[in-house]
Amino acid sequence: MTCSVAIISKDNSPLYVLAADMDKETELQYNFHSALDIVDEKSSNTANKNFDSFLGMLYATELYKIYGYMTNTKIKFILIVDSLNSALRENEVRNIFRSLHVEYTNYISNPFTIPNEPIFSKSFDKNIRNICKA
Repeated sequence: MTCSVAIISKDNSPLYVLAADMDKETELQYNFHSALDIVDEKSSNTANKNFDSFLGMLYATELYKIYGYMTNTKIKFILIVDSLNSALRENEVRNIFRSLHVEYTNYISNPFTIPNEPIFSKSFDKNIRNICKA
């Protein structure tokens, strides 16, 4: 499975971006930013209801399916997968987001980590890449 991941702060600034295909990085960045508008819309609609971190599929294009996840602290995870991967089920996407959230939590739990700063950790990057390959 080819996937791209963005972790976005509560202020909508990118903390971490993994572009699976560097040739299409600009297009992926556009999709990440477009997805943020939908995440904000969905999060404001669910403010009074039971909160579910998994926001589901935000939208689809000819090439990609874009999924969203938002933590209680308003950290947003955007996942972009190939539309050709029709075998990917919602339950699997939920598990990917849970793994990404656990990895982010482990990273941010480090006392030397500065919250809301871009992530440049090589071990974090390696772990995120492993999650995407699974």
